[in-house]
Amino acid sequence: MALIGIDIGTTAVKAVLVDLDGRRLASYAAGYPTTRSRPGIVEQDPADWLIHVRAALTQFAELGRQVVGIGITSHVNSHVFCDEALRPLAPAMVWQDGRAAAEAALLDARISPGAKRAALGAPIPIDASHALARMAWMAAHEPAIWAQTRAVLSPKDYVIAALTGQVAADPIASVGLVGLDLRYAPAIVDLVPRADQVLPQLQDPLDITGRIQAGPFTGVPVVTGTMDAWAAMFGVGVVGHGQAMNLSGTSEVLGLISADRRPEPGVITFPDWRGITLHAGPTQSGGASLDWVGRIIGRTAADLSVMVSGLAVAPDTPLFLPHLAGERAPLWDLDARGVFAGLSAPHGPADMVLAVMEGVAFSARLALEALQRAGDCVPREIRAGGGGTASDIWCQIRADAFGRPLLRMQAQDAGAVGAMVMAGASCGLLPDLATAAARLVLLDRVFDPGPGAGLADRRYTIWRDLYAQMGPINRALAADRVIPV
Repeated sequence: MALIGIDIGTTAVKAVLVDLDGRRLASYAAGYPTTRSRPGIVEQDPADWLIHVRAALTQFAELGRQVVGIGITSHVNSHVFCDEALRPLAPAMVWQDGRAAAEAALLDARISPGAKRAALGAPIPIDASHALARMAWMAAHEPAIWAQTRAVLSPKDYVIAALTGQVAADPIASVGLVGLDLRYAPAIVDLVPRADQVLPQLQDPLDITGRIQAGPFTGVPVVTGTMDAWAAMFGVGVVGHGQAMNLSGTSEVLGLISADRRPEPGVITFPDWRGITLHAGPTQSGGASLDWVGRIIGRTAADLSVMVSGLAVAPDTPLFLPHLAGERAPLWDLDARGVFAGLSAPHGPADMVLAVMEGVAFSARLALEALQRAGDCVPREIRAGGGGTASDIWCQIRADAFGRPLLRMQAQDAGAVGAMVMAGASCGLLPDLATAAARLVLLDRVFDPGPGAGLADRRYTIWRDLYAQMGPINRALAADRVIPV
């Protein structure tokens, strides 16, 4: 018997086939394009997700193993507007899409922080990636599409619906819409007319949404699942109070489990689910920053790690703000922009790469510090996973920036592994998520803070000042920026 986990990521579909002893039988990974036709617009074709999910299932079916459950996760705050037949009416708005910023600001101004705490349990902002902001934008700028819309789905919910014919969402991935009772919060949802009619019915993440209707694995149950950050959390073995994670993919996602709740601006605190209260801080850019500097100097991400192998951040290494597309947690600053500071003539490509790696690590530290305040808890170590942890030097830079051990787990495709873990717990093959994670998630290497930790502390203070001082400049530049409608 075996389990399948699938992660519909920002840049690729990753899937794993694993037996009940945790042995990986097969893997699948394939990318798809993201379209940026104009500034602020970031879109994907939902058909691309389905093509690769079905390709993964076909590949796995050729091994002839009995599959007892399939788990699917995906990037969150990405939305597909579908008609009654579940056909997409427009390209999917990816979480990086900022076109609904004006609508978001108007909606956010209509509800006070106190009212947000009462409705959601935390003052979660309504930003350009919020489902309601996207609905308001569609109603204002594409009224014909909005009139035909019958469901607004996340990538995983769209794919599950296509595979099973059943439409559902989960309360965890519906962050910013759901209260502590794991139900849609009327005070939030009612801000946009008809929103309650197009939001899917909520199910527990470990419920079975439906069964595969046709093709490979017909009849196999598909778990409702949840967002990639939660799935990847299980994929790196974070399941209990006081444990923390750093997921490094296109963006960095920081998370801390703590039952204590101290509302902190910029932090997403989820409702308690099965004894787990997650405080999360998704940044805007992680691996995307490294990809960017690679394009600038004509190298791949793998080349960059080799380029800086054996080097270390020095006192004269430039500082880098990784806000190439604004910033999410904990700043939620759409106008923030990337900056190199301290460049001098002797600096070369390797110095820029080190600066980018350090800047991303500092953005992760900034988010983690906010999470610690929100959860009133300081974790002893950070468990890490995702493609951005493949680089040893980047992991060491993170350990120095955090000032505590960084535990790199074996699976870089942590989202797919976590979705598989959830499938195992859902289908009754493993008693609970903690047992499943302990059995299936393995440690690769521990990175302890090194001699560079003290320097990292001093540079982090300057880095924070750099962001603050760039604020007026970025806002002035934003005044002349054209936002598409």
